[in-house]
Amino acid sequence: MRDEISRLKDALARPAGESSDFDLNPVLLPDTRILRAAAVLIAVWLRPEGARLILTKRSSHLKHHPGQIAFPGGKVDAGDSGPEAAALREAWEEIGLPPDRVEVLGRLPAHETVTNYMITPILGLVRDDFNPVPEAGEVDEVFTVPLAHVLDRGQFVIEGRVWKGQPRRYFAVPYGPYYIWGATARILRNLAEMAS
Repeated sequence: MRDEISRLKDALARPAGESSDFDLNPVLLPDTRILRAAAVLIAVWLRPEGARLILTKRSSHLKHHPGQIAFPGGKVDAGDSGPEAAALREAWEEIGLPPDRVEVLGRLPAHETVTNYMITPILGLVRDDFNPVPEAGEVDEVFTVPLAHVLDRGQFVIEGRVWKGQPRRYFAVPYGPYYIWGATARILRNLAEMAS
């Protein structure tokens, strides 16, 4: 487990560029677009069986991204002192992860989404036990994936679908019954590249 933690810390020390939902679908983006600040927590839970990544399955009743796999996270509010505070607050609200159980290691490069968010991924370690509690109405399920799975670039595939009448390509990193794709998979792909 110490090797996995060292690998994450080394990854943060390596230079890496920002990512976006447009990486596999190059378009000329207008300079006038307005991006809203958001933050997510890449929570690595140190368990006796090995390091696990905590993810959520969004409620199927949500207006945006229903049923998709996501990190705990959301918009950076005016009361947040920064992306780290926003990610920790959202993790507390969405899955019941106490902020004092998270050791923040640092930030990954930002990720721009097709929905005009600029997401700052915050990498953190969860060393102690906690009982995940999905926020009713927003999160259907909290689950974990072996960290080794998402750090293995060989687990990623490029797939496609039609979105708003246009074909779009995206990264996916499926795990068991969970189809991890889109912005979540692209951020994880960036982490895997940084950790290689």
